[in-house]
Amino acid sequence: MPARQRRGSGAAGSGPARRLGHVSFVGAGPGDPGLLTLRAAELLAAADAVVVDCAAHQALVAQHARAGVLVVDTAAAAGEDAPARAARAKLVVKAARTGGRVVRLMDGDPSTFGGLVEEITACRRAGVAFDVVPGVSAVSAVPAYAGVPMTAPGTTSVHVVHPAGRSVDWSHHAGADSTVVVLGTGDDIAAAAVGLLAAGRAPSTPVALTSRGTTTTQSTTTTTLGELEPIATAVDGSPTTAVVGDVVSLREQASWYETKPLFGWRVLVPRTKEQAGGTTALLAEHGATAEVVPTISVEPPRTPQQMEKAVKGLVTGRYEWIGFTSVNAVRAVREKFTEYGLDARAFSGLKVAAVGGVTADALREWGIEPDLLPEGEQSATGLLAAWPPYDEVLDPIDRVFLPRADIATDTLVAGLQENGWEVDDVTAYRTVRAAPPAAPVREAIKTGAFDAVVFTSSSTVRNLVGIAGKPHPSTVVACIGPATARTAEEHGLRVDVLAAEPSAASLVEALAAYGEELRAAAAEAGEPVLRPSQRKSAARRRTR
Repeated sequence: MPARQRRGSGAAGSGPARRLGHVSFVGAGPGDPGLLTLRAAELLAAADAVVVDCAAHQALVAQHARAGVLVVDTAAAAGEDAPARAARAKLVVKAARTGGRVVRLMDGDPSTFGGLVEEITACRRAGVAFDVVPGVSAVSAVPAYAGVPMTAPGTTSVHVVHPAGRSVDWSHHAGADSTVVVLGTGDDIAAAAVGLLAAGRAPSTPVALTSRGTTTTQSTTTTTLGELEPIATAVDGSPTTAVVGDVVSLREQASWYETKPLFGWRVLVPRTKEQAGGTTALLAEHGATAEVVPTISVEPPRTPQQMEKAVKGLVTGRYEWIGFTSVNAVRAVREKFTEYGLDARAFSGLKVAAVGGVTADALREWGIEPDLLPEGEQSATGLLAAWPPYDEVLDPIDRVFLPRADIATDTLVAGLQENGWEVDDVTAYRTVRAAPPAAPVREAIKTGAFDAVVFTSSSTVRNLVGIAGKPHPSTVVACIGPATARTAEEHGLRVDVLAAEPSAASLVEALAAYGEELRAAAAEAGEPVLRPSQRKSAARRRTR
């Protein structure tokens, strides 16, 4: 009698064994997406499935994972009790059984995440291979962002406590020369205050209480241990960290995050998401939260034949110049090049003009250095002023290719023709006004919930006002250049900030300088630092 074959060995009728996936338990960091480790980003980019706990994790997936990745949300299994942890562990194993690479995102560092042990154990029992990728822990990151070092001369120990409703012997943490970091809800921290006082910790011990640490909505309150309980109890349900110890007295000197010039500002960026990435990143560096509201939709021309003919003419030497008046024009030509299997080498022998720094940067990303940029105002008028007239001796070809929007003005075309150039003014793309933003966003714009709005072109002014209405008078209006500022003023807006140079970087720097001036004025007057939206609310309360 033949020996019995093992299940899954591939015997007739049993089918091939199912390949199990691999799980990486990855630290997502404490909240600031910039604190995600390089290894974590690499694993997200290669993941077939990602298991997440919260909206912040969803944002990391959108930023780093490939399109179409399977996202498993464990929100239904929220909680820190045993059933909730077991439910999350089952979801992780289920994702792994589909095969492929699974990333399990965990807040902060996995080693301090409640539930890691249960999930690792579940993988081990199911025969699923796994590894653990450390992340930046809230234990160290939140105090650092609050400007509170955890050690100082005289500190002999640092204690980390995550009570989560458990009974804690606080006598182990009551030494006057120790720093105690308490993680949890406001109620957990209130209970810690009671426990530490009962264990003999002095009521005068300084405490820093931080909510939503390392994010642009971070809020830190300094108090004493004796006064902590009612303050902690009033904290909302957001993640909270308390640092107890003499090190808190160093916060006034060490604070760096909450003192950024635009810290906590809510800034409206009326651009498409593809165009706004650099601006939003720059705003975040200064402590602001950017909200992008698309004002236009860019679509291909209705009849592509004209564009196709012009691109073929570019390759065959029909043109002396090509002039780019927007990033969208660069993108449209580049897409045609890709369609035809061409690259930047096709620009050899061709002179290239760009309307401004942002457009020039888009060309440089393509490997093309513009030959001509306006020296003054970076607009069609400025570009025309810099463009040399046609010279039949110096210029072997008299024709210019202008790939532009369907709504572009005739200023540049008419001026070039007056200077002797033949111009192929080609519709490279159509601009269609975007749909109005959601009602809450429109309401926020009109009521002054945004602290600032940054306009990068005249069209963004016109389209934002058209789809959402004018920003509230309390909202700081920042414009990238004089032409954009004039359009804003024509629409009844007060321009507060004008960029020194027509670039996103210069625009954000100018807004940051304005915010720094507001902070300095408040400090000189001995008043609290209020954002523009807060000043509006304070003024309304005074008039009641």
